[in-house]
Amino acid sequence: MTVAAYDAHADWYEAFATDTSSDYMTRVRGQLRDLLGAGPGRCLDLCCGTGLQAAELRRLGWDPVGVDLSGGQLRHARARLPVARADAAALPVADASVPAVACVLAHTDVPDYAAVVAEAARVLAPGGRFVHVGVHPCFVGAFADRSDPARIVIDGGYADRERSFRAWSPHGVRVRVGAWHVPMAGLLNAVTDAGLTLGRTTEAGSGRVPDLFAFLATRPT
Repeated sequence: MTVAAYDAHADWYEAFATDTSSDYMTRVRGQLRDLLGAGPGRCLDLCCGTGLQAAELRRLGWDPVGVDLSGGQLRHARARLPVARADAAALPVADASVPAVACVLAHTDVPDYAAVVAEAARVLAPGGRFVHVGVHPCFVGAFADRSDPARIVIDGGYADRERSFRAWSPHGVRVRVGAWHVPMAGLLNAVTDAGLTLGRTTEAGSGRVPDLFAFLATRPT
């Protein structure tokens, strides 16, 4: 069952994402921009959180609408875009009705990301675009010690799929809301299992080891 883990931390996250992590979020938006491309049309901002991607989506020519389970997060998001409170794995959206779906920094926040991707595929119109931007599944997580920026140490926790509050940083998001780990194979298989066609993939980071992984997939026409 999906849980609204951010409800108790929404105000903290709003300040964290807009101030403490502003450089990181700029890189995230760069990945979204490069993969999604220009509109026009409706873009479903899936697991929109506080709506921080809305301005970038509008700059690209899209008309964003956000969906998130956290009422606390949506309290901030409503000032940025129209929103609906709903489970990303059970969207109140008609089949084949939107030309684009974006899911940004959210795959570790849901217990079954494959179900979320399947819902994105269901609501996409033929030829529609699905863009995922997330933490790198191989180099960011409870299993990855990033305390030394020149060397990332990976332990056997990479194989764990259960929700974990373990984190190398005691001040970040994961010690507050936890995370479900999705290995690289799980991410890519979710796309093909949903009937989407995987297109371009990207890796990015502030250093030589990437901390972001993103991809564009499309619904066949």
